[in-house]
This record gives sequence, structure tokens and C-alpha cells, in this order.
Amino acid sequence: MAFALFETSAGYALFKIKDDGTISSSAKLNSAFSDPSTASKVVNLAAFSRFVDTAEAVKEINCVNEGKVSDSLKAFLQRELVNKKNAAKSLIVSEARLGGSITKDVGVEVLPMSPALVSLYRGLRQQMESLLEGIKSEDLKSMQLGLSHSLSRFKLQFGSDKVDTLIIQAIALLDELDKQLNGYAMRLKEWYGWHFPELFEIVSDSIAYGRIVMAMGTRDNAHKTDLSEIVAPEVEAQVKEAAKLSMGTEIALEDVMNMASLAEQVVELGTYRIHLQQYLAARMFAIAPNLTSLVGELVGARLIAHAGSLISLAKQPGSTVQILGAEKALFRALKAKKSTPKFGILFNASIVGQTGSKKKGPIA
Repeated sequence: MAFALFETSAGYALFKIKDDGTISSSAKLNSAFSDPSTASKVVNLAAFSRFVDTAEAVKEINCVNEGKVSDSLKAFLQRELVNKKNAAKSLIVSEARLGGSITKDVGVEVLPMSPALVSLYRGLRQQMESLLEGIKSEDLKSMQLGLSHSLSRFKLQFGSDKVDTLIIQAIALLDELDKQLNGYAMRLKEWYGWHFPELFEIVSDSIAYGRIVMAMGTRDNAHKTDLSEIVAPEVEAQVKEAAKLSMGTEIALEDVMNMASLAEQVVELGTYRIHLQQYLAARMFAIAPNLTSLVGELVGARLIAHAGSLISLAKQPGSTVQILGAEKALFRALKAKKSTPKFGILFNASIVGQTGSKKKGPIA
């Protein structure tokens, strides 16, 4: 005597197989489940354990997905299969991990899945509304919709890779900010350089350069502008001295206003980049402290982003991690039958960069 465990949005259903010979042929099962009247000749509903509410349904279905036997499922199977006089000889379960857990916790033999049993479950899903007695079709559909929404919300709230996604998004945004900030900063230095070309050689930092442009305006205001909060005193003296002897062209007030507006954008982007890097460092130290201590938060975040998640990175062998980011060079070298690359993203790690050229590969 065999039974089939079927999970629905309303509860656990236990179907009795009327003839064990019918579950040995996929063709017979496909033909039998093509119509509700013939499907009832193959299986009948032996027992049904209804979920109390949506919260319990989410909990039970989540246990099924993880291959665990919940307390309610264990009690249901023991009551219907173990404690009765005509105890079941075997049970059919669609989830292999759940089947192994049932065999271990409940003590019921679970049949291994076969193409015929896959057809059985396909037929049960197809004729579920007619086989489940006492449940209306409209109620079952609303339960399915509510359970799918609740289960999706549960996975989003408690997903193990959720923090990985935050790190991946943060490092991607940081790279985009670097490109945009470098472009804006170079445009500002070229633009303002027509008026005060010497400032570029004195102040190399983009944020400090932008703040000086915002505070000073034209170079004629350099002698009366306090730059002590922006640069060091000796640098301030060099700026003011260079302003007196500058060979730049004169510009109008409208030009200064537009340059100051661009300088404000550079300062805002640079400040936000600093905050974003601090946020990324804090996240990396909390999620992957060992990886962060070894290669730094930026390289560690890029490795996680390239692998897809921290779990995927941890599962990869060392040889794969070593050349992450250099896949194109690897396949190009294999195609040309030349020496393969020794490192990819890891080249930017300080421990690799500080090593001699002959030892960079082994260190990576």
C-alpha cells in the first residue's frame, strides 16, 4: 500500500494509491489524469491537514523547501501512516531531501522518484481542484496567491544573500562615482586652468581644488581669501604667490559662476564617495572580516561582486579566485597557447602589489 504526500497552499494532502501497478507507467498515469473522473480511479484523498493561517503556510512550505520535517507534518504522518492498524508500507514524496528527512524522523519508507512518479505529481497538480474535497476552486486560488506573496516577502526579508547584494551594489556605485568624479575633476581643472593654470600643479586633490575654486572665484581674490581650512598653510602661501604672477587669461563673472557650479558638483561627489567607502568598509568588516583583513574592503567587495555572492566566492577553488577578473586574458592565452595570467582582481591587493614581480603570482 502506497501513499503520496502532496503540498498545497491550503495544507498537506495525503493521497492513497488504489493500485500500485498504475504508478509504474508514465503513459498510464498521463492517460488516467487527463480527466477528473478517471483520476479518481487512480488515487483518492486519504487525509488532509489544513494550515491555520498564511503565517503557518509560509513556515511549512519553507520547511519543505529546506528539506525539513516540521512538527505538524511529523504529527500528521505519524497519525495517518504509523499509528493506524493498516500502516502504510511506502510513501511517495516529490522532494528528495524531504523524503530522506521523513524516513529518518518518521520511520516511513520513501520511494525514490522515477519518471512515472513525476507524471503522478504532474497529474495531481493538474486535477488538484477535483481531488481535494471540501475546498472551492476560488478559495484555493486566493490561498495560492496569498501564499506566493507571503513566501516571496519572507525570502526577501530573510535571504542569506541580501547583505551580499548591498555590497555588490555599493562597490558598483563606487566604481561609477570614481569615473564620474574623475571626469568632472579633469573638466574643472582644464576649464579653470585657462584662468589660473598654476593651481593645478600646486593642488592635486580634486576635492581641495574644487573648494578653492568655490571660495576664491577669480585669482584676483586669492590674497583676501582664507584657505587655511582647505589646504595646509604652506600650500596656501604658494597659491597666493602664484596668483600674483599667473599667466592665465581674464574671465567674466558668468564664467566664474559656471566654474563654481561645476566645482560644487565635484566637492559633493567627492564627499559622498568618502561616505560610501566608509559604509562599504563597515559592511565588509561585518560580513567578511577575514577577507577584508587579507585583501582590503575594495578588493574584497570586487571579488564578491565578480563571484555573485559571498557563498559563491567561498565555494570556488583557490585557482579560480586567483584569476577572477582576468577571464578574457585566460582564454586568450589558452587559445594562443601562451602562459596564462597569474592574477586578476587580486593584483590590486596591497599584499600582492608590494611584492616583487617574480613573487606576485605565488602570493596571489
